[in-house]
Amino acid sequence: MLLIRPALALSVLALVGTGCSVVAENDKADRDDSAAAGECGEVVLVTHDSFALPPKVIKAFEKESGCALVHSPAGDGGELTSKLAVTQGDPIGDVAFGVDNTFAGAALDEGVFAPYDADLPEGAEAYLLAGDDEGVLTPIDNGSVCVNVDEAWFAEAGIEPPSSLDDLVDPTYRDLFVTPAATTSTPGLAFLLATIGRYGEEWASYWEDLVANGAKIVKGWEDAYYVDFTFSGGDRPIVLSYDTSPAYTVDGEESSTAALLDTCFRQVEYAGVLEGAANPEGAERVIDFLLSREVQEALPTSMYVFPVDAGATLPPEWAAFAEQPTAPIEVTSEDIAENRRAWVTEWTDITSG
Repeated sequence: MLLIRPALALSVLALVGTGCSVVAENDKADRDDSAAAGECGEVVLVTHDSFALPPKVIKAFEKESGCALVHSPAGDGGELTSKLAVTQGDPIGDVAFGVDNTFAGAALDEGVFAPYDADLPEGAEAYLLAGDDEGVLTPIDNGSVCVNVDEAWFAEAGIEPPSSLDDLVDPTYRDLFVTPAATTSTPGLAFLLATIGRYGEEWASYWEDLVANGAKIVKGWEDAYYVDFTFSGGDRPIVLSYDTSPAYTVDGEESSTAALLDTCFRQVEYAGVLEGAANPEGAERVIDFLLSREVQEALPTSMYVFPVDAGATLPPEWAAFAEQPTAPIEVTSEDIAENRRAWVTEWTDITSG
């Protein structure tokens, strides 16, 4: 599961129930009539739990395509990938959205997806997954997990805020950083990968220093941001969050927080036709829909991620305050698939010791 802010999106997520149509019930007749006319039929979209799009956008797709879209949430990004892997060839849906580059290698190894050569919008090719030689995964959105700082707190304290991962182990910032755990949080795992990408074989030593410098590790992003981060009333002015977070801390014409763009790990979420799908043609229509300008422009306010369509218009506050890293830290999906379990085990030993 990539980058959604659950507290901000609660009202939107309430509209997408488990295993049900993603449009309102009073639109069901229109949807059914359209489906019958369009010969698309029912299409089951399997996603992570944080999938959300405006109902009117879903309804317009159903009317235009003739597809009756059924939404089937399947847990976070890791759970989603696991469920798709164990049902490979006899899938729990027709199309899946939400496998990201931290889990995509495992999905490729298991043969979860069938090839589909989607017509990509401008800029989307930059997010194609390296190693996906058969072209089974289509990039839909992206966003970066980054260290964020409460600039207002540092200004009041008269302390220069950190600017890099190296700074986080400096005694100046002792007991000031909070991060979700790599074992219980997708952004926490992304941060672990960022440190591996930056420090290579020395990543474990970095984490030992980080823990010794008083880094606090909590269960999830919500705990870190809404409980411990000083912007939310906590006592830690450095938090692991997202490159989009400063767009939500704007007062007047300024944001009181900033993302440290030298610390970011970019996550890309993909969609793919499931191997053995009952309705592969409908699945392809859903992927095309997710790439449409309407969906791409809805992503920032619905799921708090950036579109892959370079021509999509961003909300004004995003254009002003949600700056993306130009050179995010990278770890290949192949390396992640091969080493994730060992990395997480070693990380657990270090942080629980």
